[in-house]
Amino acid sequence: MSVEQVHPGNPPAGIQKQIQLPWSKALEISLRSIKIRFARSLITAGGIFLGIAFYSSVRASGLFPVGEGAEARAAANRQQWLAVMALLVCFVGIMNSMLMSVTERFKEIGTMKCLGALDSFIVKLFFIEAVLMGFIASALGWLLGWLITSGVHLITTGTKDFNAAFWTGSLSQAVISIA
Repeated sequence: MSVEQVHPGNPPAGIQKQIQLPWSKALEISLRSIKIRFARSLITAGGIFLGIAFYSSVRASGLFPVGEGAEARAAANRQQWLAVMALLVCFVGIMNSMLMSVTERFKEIGTMKCLGALDSFIVKLFFIEAVLMGFIASALGWLLGWLITSGVHLITTGTKDFNAAFWTGSLSQAVISIA
């Protein structure tokens, strides 16, 4: 092939345009992967669930009035620190799960690449898988943490603190916890 025959924007003869698979196909493949590796997915989701439940519980306890004093502030700060550590553990757990998934599926990724899958499609598969596990586990974890903390407060002090500020704070904390 001479230099004149190749122009930017015009691929050489024999090279065809690569096809982009839609998000729906990536979602389908990711769901199938989660089903195949369900036990590991449950362990990862369980870690996220418990970490977010603890984080949510600590954050929800901040919606209720607490006694004044240095001890109360120190206890709240310790709880916030532990909640941040729980989030860090969640992050490490999902990162470990995704790295193991890539290692475990090395041959599958190679086969997809040989069949013409783009790198972006393979990254999309793992991204969807991580987001699905993280979102579902985080939403359920927030709900559990919020319910436990709110239930304990309801039993111990009654309904006097369940005002509009509590519900607004709960909604914003749900978004933060799930995100």
